[in-house]
Amino acid sequence: MLIKIYPENPNEKFIQQAVDVLKKGGLIIYPTDTVYGLGCDITNQKAIEKICRIRGIKPEKANFSFVCYDISHISDYIKPIDNETYRILKKALPGAFTFIFNANKNVPKLLSSNKKTVGIRVPDNNIAREIVKALGNPIISTSIRDDDEIIEYSTDPELIHEKFETVVDLVIDGGYGENIPSTIVDCTTGNFEIIRQGIGDLDLYL
Repeated sequence: MLIKIYPENPNEKFIQQAVDVLKKGGLIIYPTDTVYGLGCDITNQKAIEKICRIRGIKPEKANFSFVCYDISHISDYIKPIDNETYRILKKALPGAFTFIFNANKNVPKLLSSNKKTVGIRVPDNNIAREIVKALGNPIISTSIRDDDEIIEYSTDPELIHEKFETVVDLVIDGGYGENIPSTIVDCTTGNFEIIRQGIGDLDLYL
């Protein structure tokens, strides 16, 4: 199913439709402030396993992001951070970043693994954030990739729907996506080390 949601003013009924899909263990494809994401409810183990099958990876090897509404969710999944790190997060988020932190004991339970780290996203996109807010907890997410050798990420939601309609329950058309991903920042050592430069410019917040 493909539904259109406008990011400037997301329709509550359609947001709830996406939430209902997630609560039933379904998968959604949704827009972010960078590339389109494939996501499920973070509390649903079977849904997480479904995403792993689609991506052809084992849960214990997966590097999924946890998409949160704001930074208040973050402490549920990461080990304590210092005040300076928190201050930078507060300035940079919502934004086009994935921050890697040391995971606390909640994360291995979710992913059936001994994962030591977790990636946190708070995208600057009203559709993604309103879905998470209405759901009441983060969603586990991975980027939608394209088979094209030149264009790495799919940007057209109608083409994404054509490709994935048989394997996901809902595709949200929030307009064309970007084909540049988020900037990944490793915070596990207490420093901010950029391990993939994407759209987000961390220098603006340091």
